Amino acid sequence: MAMTMVPHRESSSGSINKHLTDSGKYVRYTAEQVEALERVYAECPKPSSLRRQQLIRECPILSNIEPKQIKVWFQNRRCREKQRKEASRLQTVNRKLTAMNKLLMEENDRLQKQVSQLVCENGYMRQQLQTTSATTTDASCDSVVTTPQHSLRDANNPAGLLSIAEETLAEFLSKATGTAVDWVQMPGMKPGPDSVGIFAISQSCSGVAARACGLVSLEPTKIVEILKDRPSWFRDCRSLEVFTMVPAGNGGTIELVYTQIYAPTTLAPARDLWTLRYTTTLENGSLVVCERSLSGSGAGPNPAAAAQFVRGEMLPSGYLIRPCEGGGSIIHIVDHLNLEAWSVPEVLRPLYESSKVVAQRITIAALRYIRQIAQETSGEVVYGLGRQPAVLRTFSQRLNRGFNDALNGFNDVGWSLMNGDGAEDVIIAVNFSKKLSTTSNPANPLSFVGGILCAKASMLLQNVPPAVLVRFLREHRSEWADFNVDAYSAASLKACPFGYPGMRPTRFTGSQIIMPLGHTIEQEEMLEVIRLEGHSLAQDDAFVSRDIHLLQICSGIDENAAGVCAELIFAPIDEMFPDDAPLLPSGFRIIPLDSKSSDVQDSLTTNRTLDLTSSFEVGPTSTNCVGDVSPSHGARSVLTIAFQFPFDANMQDNVVTMARQYVRSVISSVQRVAMVISPSGLGPSINPKLSQGSPEALTLANWICQSYSFYLGTELLGSDSLGADSLKNLWNHQDAILCCSLKSIPVFVFANQAGLDMLETTLVALQDITLDKIFDESVRKELCPEFTKLMQEGFAYMPSGICMSTMGRHVSYEQAIAWKVLSAEENTVHCLAFSFVNWSFV
Repeated sequence: MAMTMVPHRESSSGSINKHLTDSGKYVRYTAEQVEALERVYAECPKPSSLRRQQLIRECPILSNIEPKQIKVWFQNRRCREKQRKEASRLQTVNRKLTAMNKLLMEENDRLQKQVSQLVCENGYMRQQLQTTSATTTDASCDSVVTTPQHSLRDANNPAGLLSIAEETLAEFLSKATGTAVDWVQMPGMKPGPDSVGIFAISQSCSGVAARACGLVSLEPTKIVEILKDRPSWFRDCRSLEVFTMVPAGNGGTIELVYTQIYAPTTLAPARDLWTLRYTTTLENGSLVVCERSLSGSGAGPNPAAAAQFVRGEMLPSGYLIRPCEGGGSIIHIVDHLNLEAWSVPEVLRPLYESSKVVAQRITIAALRYIRQIAQETSGEVVYGLGRQPAVLRTFSQRLNRGFNDALNGFNDVGWSLMNGDGAEDVIIAVNFSKKLSTTSNPANPLSFVGGILCAKASMLLQNVPPAVLVRFLREHRSEWADFNVDAYSAASLKACPFGYPGMRPTRFTGSQIIMPLGHTIEQEEMLEVIRLEGHSLAQDDAFVSRDIHLLQICSGIDENAAGVCAELIFAPIDEMFPDDAPLLPSGFRIIPLDSKSSDVQDSLTTNRTLDLTSSFEVGPTSTNCVGDVSPSHGARSVLTIAFQFPFDANMQDNVVTMARQYVRSVISSVQRVAMVISPSGLGPSINPKLSQGSPEALTLANWICQSYSFYLGTELLGSDSLGADSLKNLWNHQDAILCCSLKSIPVFVFANQAGLDMLETTLVALQDITLDKIFDESVRKELCPEFTKLMQEGFAYMPSGICMSTMGRHVSYEQAIAWKVLSAEENTVHCLAFSFVNWSFV
């Protein structure tokens, strides 16, 4: 093989077939030598020195190559591979940005057309006002012209079906890409490079509508397959059945579909829909699935259960999926519904008249689910405990479906209502045919269960942010749960020859260990396992584990997402919880009742964050008082509670009494919590207090800073931070600052944001935590001398150490400073303050 002699030149990328010799010249390798090196590279891209020497000995064609040359070859090969991967990644990013840019340009064109249309309508309205009387009503203000309902009688032949389908297609496309609906940006969903997509809701049109468009890294046919399987991603969809499928003649298909939708609360009936669904391909290669309601389509497959449903109407809706160059798809989603608000109590009608509800529960959910599948397919999502993503998604779906089934209590699956005890606050339903097991295994421990009982109730909440309440219920189970009842509901999941082990003497500590299993890409939904630690009180059973495990799903805890339904649903499980584990879900659902007219108005207001500084604004010059401009002021939401209990036939009456009392106690606890966290209870008009007998938050913040300066001779926040800014600066201070009372058992009365994060608690639950709970026995003994110094001198520096959060996690800190907080008026010690410097979770 000829050798090419050129002057030596340094190159960062190197060459796959040229290597440096000891004489400073390049050498060209034969194809056989390169092939041998490539085989080794495929097995080990970075071989050691011994491996390279072994390679030379074992491969005769490499015997004339120096080890140093082999080393350089592998370095260059790795560099080329890295460059190749980076180039491929950049090409993928470029394709995505190109597709997103195209989508944004199309959206901009659509908005320009909408602006032009509005200008024309405005001019027309001005002309009409000048030529007609003030009492004349112009019907042209609606952006959507309501089309007549098509009945099944009009579609008895293929030609009639195709005519309806083509009309539906045209109306859907005019909504998805045109100006048939007056769309406005979805409040709280700002478009950007990291957003899921572009979202809009309707105004001044019949029914309620929502629209979304985004980029998804899946092929159009796969997206269509996912979206048509509505029960897999629409959590409120009970069932979807295709009764007729007719070829459309143009390569598409027409289907007649019957859909049942769960009611979200106990206060309203469920909905069902009879629709025509048309799937076709456009001339430009785009796939379309459009759908609309048909009237006069019967009562569905089970006429006996029809009384539990109210027929809803779907106006032309659907999905437009366009393939992108290089892979992926651009998707447009439109959901346009008339949910027959007249059929629910007046207080609930905003729930059925708000396009934000449609957007959050259907439109956005569909796009998020597709993106979730895309990321799971590409391997970007990693889940815990070795479970496959599809398995964990199934658990989430089963939790939601089981909760909705219990909440709705459909009689076609065996649920029946029981007579009450005179009070109508708690509804009791029983199901003797309920099968908890997902397998036909006769040895299943649930085989002895006689039936399932559900105790449920709904109530209105005033001025309570759903996200805050659900987060509190999740983090502080001991505030509302009766662990002995939880043990009873979990009893049937443990094989025991003595009946219900939960009824045996057991003491539950209430401690919780959260084991995250997985979450959706934006973490709007989390799946986790909770363990409630229990200890037997019987002498002969002292060493038997009494722990209870709960599989739990939590969603809607992001305060910045407008109009989001917040849920906490859980079910007792076996410790191993196999993929087919039986589930008996219970939990809470909180839905904000935003009116239809407020959908657009909300886009002009900022979302309120429930932190200390926003809650305790004081002073006559404050311009951000909660009672004045907070969008949550006066807001209402509906809370629905449902708890399920297995029972033996001989214990039915006892379980009914227990369940009714338990749910009433939960309602009482939730009402108490809701009153505390309600912004209306923290406004300046009623002199806000941190706790009974304590000063206002701003006053306490000034006392903390002034006392720190008095005892330690330096400023805690800086010399210019006193006065009105002290509370805000103290709340945002990087170190964890906590105050505790001077009682025999010191209780925390205040903490800044860092302090709450360190203890993993909330401002409400803080006052139930004592100082000794965050230190173990050994640390408390070490700190005793420092506390003596603190009480004598007014301050103390404590060395680095470890404390514990309320969730059981260890927290390390470099230094802790303690000082007395003096009351400025009476010059007495009000409380003790602690500052934990540079803290972090171990």
